[in-house]
This record gives sequence, C-alpha cells and structure tokens, in this order.
Amino acid sequence: MTKSKGRMHTVFFVCTVVLLAVLVSTGTSGYPSNVKAQAQIPDLLIHLNLPEIKEQRIGDTLSLQALHVYRDGHVEKVTRRLQWKSSNKNVATVDRQGVVHFTSDQGTVFLSVSDGRVEDRIELVYREQGRPQVTVIKQKGERYQVIGKSIANMTLEEKVGQMMMPDFRRVQGKNVTTLLPQVAETIKRNQVGGVILFRENVGNTEQTVRLVHEYQQLAQKYGLLVAIDQEGGVVSRLRQGTDLPGNMALGAARSKLLAWKAGDVIGSELASLGINTNFAPDMDVNNNPDNPVIGVRSFGEDPNLVGELGVAYMRGLQQNGVVATVKHFPGHGDTAVDSHLGLPQVPHDLERLAQLELLPFRQAITAGVDAIMTAHVTFPKIDATTVLSQKDGSKIALPATLSPKVITGLIREQLAFDGVIFTDAMNMQAISDHFGPVDASLRAIEAGADILLMPVELDKVIAGIVDAVKKGKISEERINQSVRRILSLKIKRGILIEEDPESIEVKQMKAREANGSAEHRQVEAEAALRSITLVKNSGVLPLKLTEAQKIAVVGKEYVDKLAEAIQIYHAQTTPVHLGNKGFTPEQWKQVIQADSVILASYTSDVKGRSMEDPLMKEYRRLIEQRVGPVVGVAIRNPYDIMAYPLVDAYLVQYGYRTASFAAMADTLFGGNQPRGRLPVTIPDGKGNVLYPYGHGLSYEQTGSNE
Repeated sequence: MTKSKGRMHTVFFVCTVVLLAVLVSTGTSGYPSNVKAQAQIPDLLIHLNLPEIKEQRIGDTLSLQALHVYRDGHVEKVTRRLQWKSSNKNVATVDRQGVVHFTSDQGTVFLSVSDGRVEDRIELVYREQGRPQVTVIKQKGERYQVIGKSIANMTLEEKVGQMMMPDFRRVQGKNVTTLLPQVAETIKRNQVGGVILFRENVGNTEQTVRLVHEYQQLAQKYGLLVAIDQEGGVVSRLRQGTDLPGNMALGAARSKLLAWKAGDVIGSELASLGINTNFAPDMDVNNNPDNPVIGVRSFGEDPNLVGELGVAYMRGLQQNGVVATVKHFPGHGDTAVDSHLGLPQVPHDLERLAQLELLPFRQAITAGVDAIMTAHVTFPKIDATTVLSQKDGSKIALPATLSPKVITGLIREQLAFDGVIFTDAMNMQAISDHFGPVDASLRAIEAGADILLMPVELDKVIAGIVDAVKKGKISEERINQSVRRILSLKIKRGILIEEDPESIEVKQMKAREANGSAEHRQVEAEAALRSITLVKNSGVLPLKLTEAQKIAVVGKEYVDKLAEAIQIYHAQTTPVHLGNKGFTPEQWKQVIQADSVILASYTSDVKGRSMEDPLMKEYRRLIEQRVGPVVGVAIRNPYDIMAYPLVDAYLVQYGYRTASFAAMADTLFGGNQPRGRLPVTIPDGKGNVLYPYGHGLSYEQTGSNE
C-alpha cells in the first residue's frame, strides 16, 4: 500500500511538472499563444472597461469584446473557449460571442466573461427614458490601464510607425495583389500602423481576403488599420460585390433608412474581406457646381441633408465594426480646383463655415464618428498663416491639413473631437508641390493630425519625425497623444491580433457569401430606382413605342451600357458613338430618322458641360433640328442640362454603375415612377436658377416642366 501511494505521488509530480511546462510554453491555460507572448500568462478584460473606450450600442444590442492583455504591452482578441454570463437575464442576455441583447425590463445587470482562469465583469444600467438608454459603469483598477502600459512599453520608432499609413498600389510597374517580400519588409521594418488599398490591389474576393490576411500577419503588437475609399458611386475601389449608386443618388432619394442600408451593405462587405477602415462617408457640402473633385460624391448642397444622410451611412458602417471616416474637413465642397492637382482656396470666414460646411461634421461628431480626414484646402480667413512654397518660392496660405488653427483649434477645441484625425493623401500635389516630405509630415503632426496617409518617402519621414522628437522640436507627449487615440480606436473596433484566427478558407467562404448577396443587390437596386430624378418632361415620357420603332442612344461615354439596359425594354435600340469631331454624316442621318433619341450625357467637370464644348454644341444642334423627341439622360452630373436647356425631357441618375442604368431604363418606359428630387440647385450660367434644389417631377405631373 505504501509503495502504491509512492508511485501515485511520483506520477502526480511528473504530471504537474508537464502541465506547468505546457502552461509556460503556451502562455495561458491551454490557449495557443502568439510568439511574442511566450512565457506570459495574460489577463482577461472586457474592452469597455478600458477608460478610453466608449460604448457603441446598435439598436437593442451591444457588442462586448474579450481581450487577453500581455505583460509586454500587446493585446489579443479572444473569441473561443470563453464563458459569458448575465446576472439578470430579465434585463439583458449575452451570447457566446459577447453580443448583449436587452429585454423590455429596466434595471441593472452584471455581465461577466471567463477563460477558465481569469474573469472580468462589467455593469450596465438599462433605462427607458423616451428611448432606450444604456449606462456603462466601468470597473476600475490598475489592470485596466492597458493603453497607457502599451505606450510605455513602445519604442519611439514603434509609436511613430503607428502614425503611418502607406500605400503599396504598384511596385516596379505592377499592381500589388499579393504580399511581396519588399512590401512585407517595409511594413515590418517601419512597424506601420496601417495600410491603404486601391483598385490596383483588389482583384477578386478570394485574392483580397488573402492579401489582407497576409498584411495582418505582419502586425507586431496591434492589428493593422486596413483602409480603402469605398464611398459607393464614382469612388468604388472593389472590383466585385455590390456597386451602390453613390452619395448624390442617396441625396436625391431623401431617405435616412436607405442611407443607413447603403452604409450597412458597404460595411458588411468590407468587414468580410478583412478591410476594417473606410474613408467614407464624404460629408462635403457641394454648393459649387464647378467643383471638379467632389460633385456627386456629396449628398448635396444642403448641410442638414448632408448631415442626416451622412450620419445614417456612418452608423451603417460602424455597426459592422468598420471605422467610419468623415471627410474632407473643414469642407471641400465650395472649391473649383482639384486638390490632387493644385491648392484650392475657400474664402469664407468661420461664421459662414459654421452655418454650412461645418454643420455635417458637427452632427457626425455628436453621433460618435470614429475618425475625420482633413482637406488639402486653404481657409485664409481661419488661418492667415503664409509659408514659402518649395515649388516657386511664392507665398501661399497654409493648407488645413497642416494648420494648427484648423486641426487643433477647430476640430479638437471648438468641436471637442478626440477621435483619430487622418490627413488626406500626403502625395497629392496640393501638399507635395509646396512642401518637402519631412517638412509636410512634421507640420501635420504639429497641427494635430494622428495618422499620415500615404507619406512620400516613408523611411525618410519616419527618421525625420524620430529625429525631431529626439531634438525636442516635437515632444514625445505629442506623439503619445496620437498613439493613444490610434490604439483606442483599434481596441474599440476589434482591430487586434487574433488569438485563434479563422482559417483563410473560412474567411474566403464568408466573403463570397457576403459580397454581392441577393439582399445587398436589393439595396443597390432600391437606391438606384429611388434616386432617378425627372427634371423636365414636355409630355414625351414615359416612352411609348411600337416594336418596329427605333431608338438611337447618342453619346461619347457609357453609350453601350445605357443602350444595353434600354434594349431589355425595346429591342430596336442602337448605340451611336460620337467621336471628337461629332456626328459623321451616316450617324446624323441615323439619329434624324430615329423615332426617339436619348442623349447619354456624361460630364465630370465644368469644362465638359460648357456651352462651348464641341459635344454639347452637337447636342444642341440635334435638339434644334430634329422633329421628334430628344431625351437627355445625365449619367453623372445633374448640371449637364445647363448646356442644352431646350431638350424635351431630362433625367438624372447620378452615377455609372450597372444598377443606375437598369433603373434609368425602367424609368424611361414607365416601370419605375421617378421619385428623386434634386439635391443641388441647377443654375442657368447667367446668375439665375434653372431648376431649384428639391425640384423633381413624376409622371403624374404630365406635359410640363414646372
């Protein structure tokens, strides 16, 4: 009996040693561990207990994240082998993913999570005061000072790296669609906080998921912000999935619910691809018809409309865990210069800006937007500071992106925004023409920007900033402020290293299911149909033709796409492609003899819709000399009718996506009752109004353009 007990003690001792060895090697009680976390036993926290993280409730749900926090300062997201509990299921329940569902009962509830070794809990108070309200009562203690400890454990180079978001659009003349060794080396060497993707990087769903996954594998202590400009409409980077019509189409539809659906569709598809940051919505107020860079990217010219629809769209993105970024602060709408090519100026004072341009941004901040992107535009009545241009030595006003009075004074102090501020792309000519790479970057940081988007000469910029801090030109505390905001955003949106990541195959399968799903296509079609705006109708619409009658679709761009959509309703439809010299004799004969002519009118700037534009002259000649009806279809800008005001009927579709052409064809033949209203005023070019903001006809209003 004694010998048996001795053998049992020996076995128990050996098993204990083995178990301890396993625990040390994995860093947690049976959990696989990141290489950086070897020999560490992590703490387990609920993300909302961190003092920097604000509650983001969606309807009657709240999403909680469980975090493993390691002694070296890095954080990992935990999703498996957790036990969530509710202390009062009459108030709220919590599922295995940490999603909280509130019931109809008011009261207090404690929600807890355990990994079998460590536990954390959070207190929620649910009240019905006109509308449901949730108060989060955070737990307190040193263990929740995660972000401060992370910053304390970071080198200066790591901190500066978090403030960089380079692009790797093309390398050696080829699109970057796979993780190239030199790109991986650049990301790891500079420990950058994020990357931005462009159309050149996203070939198809499976490839995009793999590329983003491989980027995230390079993350050091926190996940990468993987960003894209997926506004919808004319600014859509993804090659597959749902192609929504764009902001001005949503502005014409006048529906907050539809704007929310659009943001939800885009957010859902981006999240499925692993893209966690969207530089959208554009909340510029497009009150200048000559604007060459905003135009249909804006919801319209009314700041209240822009604010309401922009906030709804923003919430749609954020409910999918995608960072929403409103742009371009303090407003790029009233400009006639493209900041990609030059340095625009907005001459208005703060009082005027507060009433118009700033109003949508103020609404977004109140609604809890994640981030703001600045504009490379000068506002001399806000900041009259002048600097010498490196381009020609002339004096120029300081662009908003580099202005302390705009970034710190307006955004931080007056609007009380403490989220992340992105610069617009630092390689745009509005900046690169006038400032050196390091000089521009230092000025942006001193102004208050947190993340430099697409810095020119990344290595040189990082070295320049590190050197400036070491020499006392910029304080390390200023750098810490930005890093704190960046890390807070990453934790808030779950942009973290995953402890148990899904396989690449599972991610690809989920992305295939989400991108371009039937439900998403329905939203796409609804937005397109509701946006079609009938501006003028002298009794010629809807079209009523016999099978033998002929339609000619005339234009220079997107003629085939419009003709193909119309052919579904009327087989005798022929595209007529105009060249730079206008109609050939054969084409002229064809359109004169057609029973109906549709002008596929497409412009993107003021020059294209000018009365002196050769194409517009040809359109006017056709309208004047044809006996039969001519219908104008503005594929993009609603202002095209300024160049041919005598057209018999005129409709606007605000974009060149497939759903918009389908909606236009349906409307031409009366299948869709036009409901859109102009989100902008159409001037006559002589100081008067041709068609006012809010104007829009239906087929019930016949025979008139009033």
